[in-house]
Amino acid sequence: MTPVLEAVKLGKRYGRHQALVDCDLNIPQGRVIGLVGPNGAGKSTLLNMSCGLIKPTEGTIRVLGAEPAANPAHLAKVGFVAQDTPVYGDLSVADHLRLGARLNPTWDGALAQRRIAQIGLDPKQRAGRLSGGQRAQLALTVAAAKRPELLIFDEPAAALDPLARSGFLDNLMEFIVDLGASAILSSHALPDVERVCDYLVVLADHRIQLAGDVSDLLSRHYRITGARSDFERFPVGVEPIRVEHTLRESTAIVHAEGGLLSVGPWRVDSVDLEELVLAYMTRANEGTARIVPMSTEAHR
Repeated sequence: MTPVLEAVKLGKRYGRHQALVDCDLNIPQGRVIGLVGPNGAGKSTLLNMSCGLIKPTEGTIRVLGAEPAANPAHLAKVGFVAQDTPVYGDLSVADHLRLGARLNPTWDGALAQRRIAQIGLDPKQRAGRLSGGQRAQLALTVAAAKRPELLIFDEPAAALDPLARSGFLDNLMEFIVDLGASAILSSHALPDVERVCDYLVVLADHRIQLAGDVSDLLSRHYRITGARSDFERFPVGVEPIRVEHTLRESTAIVHAEGGLLSVGPWRVDSVDLEELVLAYMTRANEGTARIVPMSTEAHR
């Protein structure tokens, strides 16, 4: 099956600033992908390249089997909601739907009208007078009514309160199911990623640090706890990602097959998504990152 997103040695430079370096990805279709990382890591750059808004400096990127924005037909396959869920403040809700119908050959007017009614938006209301949550829902509706094969969201719920964020995520998942689409969600809110995403990409220090199915990644990482002396050497095949020492005990997040840890003197526990992401981000921030793809999709 054609990957939803494929990047090979992908890089982007703005003048002397390197925004992305040597990024390899191979993400299968039908996934809800969480893209996480600190500010300035290159998340928006990667998403903008995926939409064809900017071009790479090095390497290649293909979305749904073609160069991003290769032609009008390919543009129709991708729905994009940028940061702050931009809408046209002087246009009404109905104006947005009419504009969407004129610009998109695959526009589903019935879907758009149904969703607007479901979330209680007044078609005559100007977008500039909507709440943040309502603007986000309008932007989501316009993107989804294209009936794209891929939906891309760049921090769409960052400015929303918890109730509005929850409603947005619920509607996002309903659209994905209705459309049978893939989705990429960039977010700082790890609980949001954990709630809706089944594929994870961690981007830090301008590089892909980790990529793969969430369930597979969690099954191959562990938290081990023991005395400081227990952490001086690890068995072959056990890769420490993050190690912390206190006066009483030491803790490490490691990548390993479960059986390799049974011979150690430490206590072994599973990790959650937040621990996993923070471990890789911390390692990258400390300048000790060693890039090890965690799934076949990450490096094929």
